[in-house]
Amino acid sequence: MTLSLSGFTAPWWFLLLLAVVALVVGYVLVQKARRRRTLRFTNLELLERVAPKRQGWVRHVPPVLLVIALMLLTTAMAGPTAEQRVPRNRATVVLVVDVSLSMEATDVQPSRLEAAQEAAKSFAQGLTPGVNLGLISFAGTATVLVAPTTDRAGVVNSIENLKLAQSTATGEAIFAALQSIDSFSSVVGGPDGPPPARIVLMSDGKQTIPTEFEDDPRGSFTAARAAKERGIPITTISFGTLQGTVEIEGRVQSVEVDDDAMREIAGLSGGDFYTAATAEQLRSVYDTLGEQIGYEIKFSDASRPWLIMGTVLALIAAGASLLVGQRLP
Repeated sequence: MTLSLSGFTAPWWFLLLLAVVALVVGYVLVQKARRRRTLRFTNLELLERVAPKRQGWVRHVPPVLLVIALMLLTTAMAGPTAEQRVPRNRATVVLVVDVSLSMEATDVQPSRLEAAQEAAKSFAQGLTPGVNLGLISFAGTATVLVAPTTDRAGVVNSIENLKLAQSTATGEAIFAALQSIDSFSSVVGGPDGPPPARIVLMSDGKQTIPTEFEDDPRGSFTAARAAKERGIPITTISFGTLQGTVEIEGRVQSVEVDDDAMREIAGLSGGDFYTAATAEQLRSVYDTLGEQIGYEIKFSDASRPWLIMGTVLALIAAGASLLVGQRLP
């Protein structure tokens, strides 16, 4: 049982604490008045014989417990709330995976592609059931492998069968994801509108088609701005190291990871940027995204613990009063 103070639905009930304060002040004044009356009794020796034996500080315990109980019950009436992780029952996520030839690099063991496949499968299998997950692979072109669905088996099977190809058309991949989301939303959109959507883009390299980042109408930055206009953030994962190399047509080529471009795509779309230089880091990123995407934070009623504590303490105060002074406080 936890006592939460995240927020209150009816904070005006705290005005009752003024009455509690008034009771405390009244109690103190009564005690002082009683002490003054005692001091006016001139024959203190006779008073000692006829007056009942005093319990000292113990007699104050029941009133103190009662005041604390009243404070707890007042807090319960104010309607405290607590944050609660609730599985999303409607959301759309499109996982976009780079399958360009640079993903064959072995700077991440056993290779960038195999590490990405394992992490992506874990991500897909771990998402909450209410999330519709789609899959797109891209190299020189983008291919929608699985439209958004709650069927994880099809997504996992497609991830296992990813194949490498030449070039990196990041912009085309983002546009394909946006189109997939639009098509799905037009079917499932109800009175509350289409479900919230997000794109998760994992790539290890720089866009090669088209070569212009900033102004090309099919470039990745243009696509990121289009996603921003539609309210669809792109979470980017820059995967790989600066030491990656691959052999293409007998020549060893450097395939450095391009953090700057991926960071810019995330920024332009209003999404988040992550880096992963190892398979373990990539799994960690996907685990984090699974928590963020699969659950939402809602505020629920948390008054029950306060009510229980206040009631129990009030009963203890009553029992202590009967025990100490043979009367209720």
